[in-house]
Amino acid sequence: MIRDRVDAPLGVFDSGLGGLTVVRALREALPHEHIVYLGDTARVPYGTRAEATVIRYAMACAKHLVHRGVKAIVVACNTVSAVAPTTLRVELDLPVLGVIEPGARAGVAASRRGRIGVLATAATIASGAYPRAVAAASTRAEVVGQAAPLLVPLAEEGWTVGEVPTLVVRRYLEPLVTADVDVVILGCTHYPLLRATLDAEVSQLLGATTKVVDSAHAVASEAKDFLGERGLARRTEDGGSIELLVTDMPKSFADVASRFLGHALPEVEVVDL
Repeated sequence: MIRDRVDAPLGVFDSGLGGLTVVRALREALPHEHIVYLGDTARVPYGTRAEATVIRYAMACAKHLVHRGVKAIVVACNTVSAVAPTTLRVELDLPVLGVIEPGARAGVAASRRGRIGVLATAATIASGAYPRAVAAASTRAEVVGQAAPLLVPLAEEGWTVGEVPTLVVRRYLEPLVTADVDVVILGCTHYPLLRATLDAEVSQLLGATTKVVDSAHAVASEAKDFLGERGLARRTEDGGSIELLVTDMPKSFADVASRFLGHALPEVEVVDL
């Protein structure tokens, strides 16, 4: 039974393609793990939904992964991580890791003056999850949150560089410039798809020493420790596999996923939740 659990895949889900940033980091940190990724592309974005709706969608995604036999679930969505982990952990008989706490800890570690800005969806900002997570990591750090909802559709449509995303990013950064933050946490897994534009605008508006923190690598590091501590990490020398599931638009998802992950992928499967 233990051997079966070790060889079982790691489940990852997000509302769309943004969670591929987490998959890429997990592949680097845990190259031997099998990963099943579910992108709920039929209902993206989650960030504009009511809390009860987000929890319902998250539960449907998580239960589907459980039926696929995963040994743990990484919630590669800040919106879900802000409102649903407790419910998921109570309802599901397996470990559930979110992205907010690792990202908050990484932000605190990167900050020199304890002035931390967070770009996130409206739902994540409204939840207060990042201020709580930062406060748990440091009582001296302050958080300034800014909802940036347009970054999700821009990422989904592939509009990641150019005049339009630059103007949108600049507008969202204005409150963080006023607050004089020295770290900007990307509080949505879609946002790293616009990393080049975000880095350029943060450097120009807030200075070259201002750090941009992507929680994906922090989550991957904690997932590696978590699996190792519980004896659930695969110890084989063979490389792990990736299985991609979506609820809509498999062709466009596959095209973006291949470019983003840097290699050809197996056929994307469409599932009905």
